[in-house]
Amino acid sequence: MSNLSSPSTFSIVARDFNNGDLGIIVQSKFPAVGAIVPWAKANIGAIATQAWANAGYGPGGLDLLKAGNSASETLKILLDGDEGRVGDGFTCQGNILAGEAVVIDMAEAFESTEGDLIDKLFAGLIAGQMAGGDRRGMQSAAILVVREGGGYEGGNDRYVDVRVDEHPSPISELVRIFNIYDMTLLSREDPNLLVRIEGDILAIIQEALITLGYLKDASEGVFDANTKSALSEWINTNNFENKARDDGTIWPSVVDCLLEDADLTSEWPKRE
Repeated sequence: MSNLSSPSTFSIVARDFNNGDLGIIVQSKFPAVGAIVPWAKANIGAIATQAWANAGYGPGGLDLLKAGNSASETLKILLDGDEGRVGDGFTCQGNILAGEAVVIDMAEAFESTEGDLIDKLFAGLIAGQMAGGDRRGMQSAAILVVREGGGYEGGNDRYVDVRVDEHPSPISELVRIFNIYDMTLLSREDPNLLVRIEGDILAIIQEALITLGYLKDASEGVFDANTKSALSEWINTNNFENKARDDGTIWPSVVDCLLEDADLTSEWPKRE
């Protein structure tokens, strides 16, 4: 007989109708929930196995989906008994929760949030925690989103795979780590947000690069070769190559990170 404890958990499983991405986000009063609850395979399906988690439900459920079973048929076969809330293309579920408001608020936040699947998953999880979340507390959290060829250099389908295995505030920590992951590996920003490197933007970029030691001096008001080289060096040092541009524009998120690195954030309005 196993003497392992039961992970108290709340999660969202969803599909992006626009691009087919499949995702799961989860928080639990249990360590390393990302290694236990979320299972997904691009173009096949996504599963959250929780409560007294049967890890066999993950790969077993994916096999059932691959074999042609519908989500409801798979759910029935796996005898999933969690209380949940089902919407169009997503489900919210939990066990040992503070109350029914947890899954209700998760669903409402997911449906009402603008943005891609990642934004909606985070909004839902945060709303669930604000409604009381896991009655036993917080310990770990994870987000998994799969997309065919979406992993690093297209080598697998793990478009997003970020975990917080043990932390007193795992959701906040998951957001923090994901923001780094987002900057380093993803390209989700609206091209309309791009700004030209000129005027005040150019001046503050040059000031930051000088402060950090990447640039000795700069031609005032000119995005010269030295500034371009220094900016490129800083971008490469911080693994932001996917944000690099060669058309005289820059992402506001890159400016945010540069100024934060140089401790000059008060001179640049942070994005909402």
